[in-house]
Amino acid sequence: MRIYIGHLSRKVTEDELRLAFEEFGQVESTNIIKDKYSGESKGFGFVEIPSKEEGQSAIDNLNGRELKGRTLNVDEARPRTDNRSGRERYSGRREKRRFGSNRGGKSSSGGGNRGGDR
Repeated sequence: MRIYIGHLSRKVTEDELRLAFEEFGQVESTNIIKDKYSGESKGFGFVEIPSKEEGQSAIDNLNGRELKGRTLNVDEARPRTDNRSGRERYSGRREKRRFGSNRGGKSSSGGGNRGGDR
């Protein structure tokens, strides 16, 4: 079972996360998500627990528990979607907004004398 852990302190390590979850069963893996540029924790991560029963026990017991000064949000991870924001995308066509054709007061013809008179 893949478990989502949110509201993690930026100071929590993967080893500390593993220890917290091992109270409830075997932990297959831990992964704290980090910013790709700074390497700093983004404040959430995932834990894999092979047994669904042990995973549910960990969720029930760790959700709302404090770890390094932060109250954890623990739940079963949802499958990743194509839309990374987690919201449904609007699938209809947007209507284009049209404003006056000459908004700046100047012609958009390029201006200047481009003819043969110099």
